Amino acid sequence: MYQQERTLLKGVFSVRKGKTQLHKWAERQVILCGTCLIVASVKDCLTGKMHILPLVGGKVEEVKRRQHCLMFSSPGPQAQTYFVNFDTLADYQRWHRQATKVVSQTISMVDLSCYSLEEVPEYLFYSQDITHLNLRHNFMSLKGPGGLLNLPRFSQLKSLNLSHNRLGVFPESVCEILTLTELNLSCNGLKAVPTQIGNLQSLQTLSLDGNYLSSLPEELGSLAQLNSLGLSFNNFPHIPGVLDRLNGVDRLAMAGNRVETLELSTLARMSHLKNIDLRLNGLRSVRAEALEALKQVIQLDLRDNLLTSLDLSSACSLETLYCQRNQLGALTLSGFTLRTLHASSNRLTTVNIYPVPNQLTQMDLSRNLLDYLPDWVCDSRKIEVLDVTHNVLSELPARLLSSLSLRKLLAGNNGLQRLPDLLDHVPLEALDLQHNKLGELPESLFYKALNLKYLNVSANALETIPPSSQSEESLSTLQELYLTGNNLNENCAALLVGHQNLRVLHMAYNQLLSFPASKLSKLELLEELNLSGNKLKTIPSTVSSCKRLHTLTAHSNHISVFPEILNLPEIKLVDLSCNELTEILLPDSLPATLHELDLTGNSSLMLEHKTLNMFSHITTLKLDQKPAMTTGDSLGSSCLWNHGYSEMSGQRNKLCVSVMAVDRFGDSAEAAYGIFDGDRNEEVPRLLQCTMGDVLSEELLHSNIDSVYMSNTFLTSHRKLGMAGQKLGASALLCYIHHEPSEPGGYFSVTVANVGSCQAVLCRDGQPLPLSKVFSLEQSAEEMERVKLSKAIITEDNKVSGVTCCSRLLGCSYLSPWVLPKPWVRTEPLCSQDDFLILGNRALFERVSYQEAVCTVQAVREPRAAAKKLCTLAQSYGCRDNVGVAVVSLNIGEDSCTCDQPMANNVTDPRVPPPTPLPISAPPGDPATPSSSSGIASEFNSETSASEVGSEAGSTASDEHPSSGSAARPERHCSLHPAAILFLFQRQPSCATFSSNQSDNGLDSDDEAPLEGVISNGSKLEVEVDIHCCAFQIRSGAPESPKDNDLDKTRSDYPNGKMRRQNSVVVSSTNGCLLAVCAREISDLKKSPSTSSLFGKKLSNGSVVAPEDSHNLIEVALEAPKKKSGYFTAPAQQDPEDQLVVPPSLEHDVREQLRGQSPVVPGPPASVTDRMDMWGFDTSRKCVSSK
Repeated sequence: MYQQERTLLKGVFSVRKGKTQLHKWAERQVILCGTCLIVASVKDCLTGKMHILPLVGGKVEEVKRRQHCLMFSSPGPQAQTYFVNFDTLADYQRWHRQATKVVSQTISMVDLSCYSLEEVPEYLFYSQDITHLNLRHNFMSLKGPGGLLNLPRFSQLKSLNLSHNRLGVFPESVCEILTLTELNLSCNGLKAVPTQIGNLQSLQTLSLDGNYLSSLPEELGSLAQLNSLGLSFNNFPHIPGVLDRLNGVDRLAMAGNRVETLELSTLARMSHLKNIDLRLNGLRSVRAEALEALKQVIQLDLRDNLLTSLDLSSACSLETLYCQRNQLGALTLSGFTLRTLHASSNRLTTVNIYPVPNQLTQMDLSRNLLDYLPDWVCDSRKIEVLDVTHNVLSELPARLLSSLSLRKLLAGNNGLQRLPDLLDHVPLEALDLQHNKLGELPESLFYKALNLKYLNVSANALETIPPSSQSEESLSTLQELYLTGNNLNENCAALLVGHQNLRVLHMAYNQLLSFPASKLSKLELLEELNLSGNKLKTIPSTVSSCKRLHTLTAHSNHISVFPEILNLPEIKLVDLSCNELTEILLPDSLPATLHELDLTGNSSLMLEHKTLNMFSHITTLKLDQKPAMTTGDSLGSSCLWNHGYSEMSGQRNKLCVSVMAVDRFGDSAEAAYGIFDGDRNEEVPRLLQCTMGDVLSEELLHSNIDSVYMSNTFLTSHRKLGMAGQKLGASALLCYIHHEPSEPGGYFSVTVANVGSCQAVLCRDGQPLPLSKVFSLEQSAEEMERVKLSKAIITEDNKVSGVTCCSRLLGCSYLSPWVLPKPWVRTEPLCSQDDFLILGNRALFERVSYQEAVCTVQAVREPRAAAKKLCTLAQSYGCRDNVGVAVVSLNIGEDSCTCDQPMANNVTDPRVPPPTPLPISAPPGDPATPSSSSGIASEFNSETSASEVGSEAGSTASDEHPSSGSAARPERHCSLHPAAILFLFQRQPSCATFSSNQSDNGLDSDDEAPLEGVISNGSKLEVEVDIHCCAFQIRSGAPESPKDNDLDKTRSDYPNGKMRRQNSVVVSSTNGCLLAVCAREISDLKKSPSTSSLFGKKLSNGSVVAPEDSHNLIEVALEAPKKKSGYFTAPAQQDPEDQLVVPPSLEHDVREQLRGQSPVVPGPPASVTDRMDMWGFDTSRKCVSSK
């Protein structure tokens, strides 16, 4: 596409290469593109071999001995030449005129970054007009025709970027380019700067960040024009003395060095330095000599050091101070010119500033130990923003709320019991008082603070709210009101009517029995309404008057009637889970804007086929699955643990967090749970969600050492991210509940591994026990030191190269070795005092503390409702990002399990009954809901992301096969956990997406029955079901005979499982899911070049990788072409020719294997499958159904 945009001329002409007659004339495609002439084959002009001839500085000459012929030559002594013979005089003149312009062009800026170059292309040396050359992120060498020793040949060069080239030594040849004004040699492992640097008298900017420098030559002080010097992330033990002479440098950039003591007298001598950056230095003390003023410094950055006290009273011109994340117990400043103070995350009990800082506009003192606010805070005349959250304040000064300048006050997470009354009108616009002990708000709050637009008083003890005005007419401008977690009742609704500009209203988890209909109709501008966790039996019909409403969340109530919200023109998200809905009355059409509807947890809800058809366009439809319970289920692991999860997008446009939950992982006494947070990308979390369990399952075959199999799981998943993992990444946490390998009959343990900021908390005896480690630069001193030692550039917002604040992630390969995929691994034995596990992403635990999270789940108990509540609380506390939570309830008592020693896999116990078939057919009244043992939601999705394709095709753990000597893990049996006869898998439904499409002679015909488990209304409907858990099944021993081997090759994706085809829907007894995939799709995939890697990957260089049993399906997902309605479109009626033919040599073996096994599902009627036997064979074509 880029080449097409730059194409100037194009045609097919006779071409000859070279000035000699050795080459013959041939017809070729000729393109004048940008500044180059491209000669290519006519047949394969875009995919075949292309010859590119740079023309800038070259020649275009007329060939007189041949009519309408031009000679194109590149610049330089080894110039290449092409002769092009044009058909007409018009073509000849057009090409001659255009090419002459190109040849006469001058190039001033050349960007060759990230090309893995070792030398500069030689033809560039003949262009003497280059002034800017970017060679960043290459492997440049010193010697060679295009090596760095030849860079002085660029006589006009002004800017040179050689950062990230691993040079090891300073290239002295660069000091011979006397025209340089800008030089970047960052991240090259340099240990010294040569004295020849003094030759660059024109140099204005010098970047030496990310090296191993500990000193600078005195010759550097002679660079009179130098005004910017970057020395961050080196090994300087003190401020270099040569800076005394660099009068043009006004900013000292020395973050990430080894300066432990700062002498203010040193800074006083360097009177030209105004901005000092000494972050991340391990600074322990700042010393000031008596009566010596520091007059020139206006900004000082001392973040992330080890300071215990700081006295900057001598810095009389200081305007901005950053000293967050130190260990400060005392802080003394001069207030003459102070404008901004950031001192959060310290141990401050008071702050001394003299004189009163009348220029101060913004102050952040959050996360300290303040029990009162100094008087000078109220005396400050211009303060606009004050943040004192997470302190121990018991009251606020009366004068503070009456300030005529304060616009934003954040005082949450303190111990405030009351607020002072407002005496006069104030300009306050935002007030955050969450997590205090407030029993009431000032009566005059709303009509004295007429500019108030944001109020958050969640998690208090409010029983009522103040009126909006003293009269019937209200002047309130309030737009966002958060009242979650109080003791409010329905009487408060009448007090909300005056806030007619209200856009966001959160009243979750109060004592509302109803919401008056007449009051709700007055809130016409309402856009987001959250009434979850109350005792509502209905949502008033007057909600239809809120025409701008786009989000309605009312889960965990007693609502039995579906609200009249589907006529709202802008409705996007409706969450009515965990209620008592019985039916849904739908309008004639649904709004096109509705993209998420959550109806899980409504046990009495029965949806008709027509209703589900109307929901077909909804991107995410969450419904309860109706599991078919068997004896194995009732006695299996479901009595030991069960889970619930919730994913909420918040105010983001996309959901970038995913949850994995498998209650029955491997055998009946294991489980696996995970959470993945991509921050700003949704691709990597989905890929990990779909495949990481399979990877863990395979790694468990190779090792039973927790650190080994968990580390290998993370590293393999990281590798299998393929191209998606180059620039995108995600935090990941994986929990694996199992018996200890050394004591198979003993108690359970949980093994937790994580990278990034996702966390796991275990509730033990009512108290939180963190099981994970947060790999954030701000929260892990070890990781910060490691990243510093590897010479990463950490930006001012504490992000590696400005990309991520995490030092360990899956993905982001281009940030290696700074960001690694190696996980933290911990195994904790479980006991009867362990109640539940909480898995959450960064957004959850930033807003909800461990203790509050544990108390919340204890109060709710039901895992799904608890997960919903945690997400709702995080959003009501101010979280605007994606929130993901999984709650795993544990019922492990001291007598929970007395498993016997594992039995050999090749021993058959005649007392064990044969496997019981699973009734897969959908229950009456719910024909569209696939079965699963989890009982969690099934999602219907009409958009398929690249990550979901990896799941659709089926994924494996790695590209390597298990060693032949490695035995599979044996089954375990005990009185509580009998031999597992069927394995159903519980994972969140957003794992895979398949679509069913009605054929021309489909369900409209009266002689055909509807497909079980597949909804069809003449349009595509994509049903999200859980199909990628095949590797989670119990791992049996080696096949007993070669016949078993042959069969395993035929059905390798379904170990220990039986398959049959029923109305073109593949049914697997192993995972209890309906897979709407047919053989036609697989054959189409084989033909498609974009997905050919499933069956033999064609690489960019033309080579083909032989097909393997284990494919890197994530790479396939990335390369698969996106269709608007999904990747896999299955016909509603199976075509007999869509089946896979069994080779004659295997037919007998397959039939012998299948003859001895029981059918999984009752066969379809003979009228439908008159050409198929009971196991999916086409009796006329020797076929067997396959995935």
